[in-house]
Amino acid sequence: MLKTFAVIGDPIDHSLSPTIHNAAYRELEMECTYIAYRVNKGDLATGIESLKKIKISGFNVTIPHKIEMMRFLDNVDDTCKKIGAVNTVLNDDGILRGFNTDMDGFLEPIKRKEIPIKNSNILLVGAGGASRAIIVGFQKEEAKNIIIANRTKEKGDKLAEFSNEVGLDATSIELNDMNDLGSKFDFIVNASSLGLKGEKNIIPSSLMDEQTTVYDIVYKPLKTDLINTAKENNSKIIYGYEMLLGQAIRSFEIWLDQKAPYEAMKRSILGGFG
Repeated sequence: MLKTFAVIGDPIDHSLSPTIHNAAYRELEMECTYIAYRVNKGDLATGIESLKKIKISGFNVTIPHKIEMMRFLDNVDDTCKKIGAVNTVLNDDGILRGFNTDMDGFLEPIKRKEIPIKNSNILLVGAGGASRAIIVGFQKEEAKNIIIANRTKEKGDKLAEFSNEVGLDATSIELNDMNDLGSKFDFIVNASSLGLKGEKNIIPSSLMDEQTTVYDIVYKPLKTDLINTAKENNSKIIYGYEMLLGQAIRSFEIWLDQKAPYEAMKRSILGGFG
């Protein structure tokens, strides 16, 4: 019996998820298909009803529905509760179960490369959608502390407050204050849209060296200016597509309860960049 999966959001045309998941189904010769389904802001209830009617097996949730979707679930996992957002839903005979794969997706490439997180010092740039999941991931892996640099101080303060609440020591600064930071970091993570449209990197290269892992969650373009700066400083690099891949792997395993074909999914992502 054919199983159908989807990603819902608005906009949705740019999503690489159908490419990644359909490549996995082809690789494993599974009777499954994955579609992109646009659901406008304010139309979530109607969108969910439509998905239930076609007996959707599961779906990913992206902007702008990740927080509102929590209201429509029959149960959610602990990570969802902690982060306050959902991005993966399993339809279990009409019972909607919510998961958040942002945290696992973020941690997956770090663990795959066997980079230690325990007792690390982190600089997180941006307080966007994935930031809470990143903080929860670092806290779970026992990082030491995190400095949050954000364009609007108020939003950065709020995120630092959240980080302290979940048990990761945090302080918030403005972007310009990064120039005053004296020490190098174990991890520098860009969770802002910086670099998305080819903008120049604003993170001082003095904060990174060969001991630093620079992780840019922007996945298009593949090589952002931050990635190029990190290479010049001999830092370890994690590309944005690696988090995207980590999320897709986790969703695949939640829905189908079997190991995802990592290499086939990776090839499909890199092919998706043309």
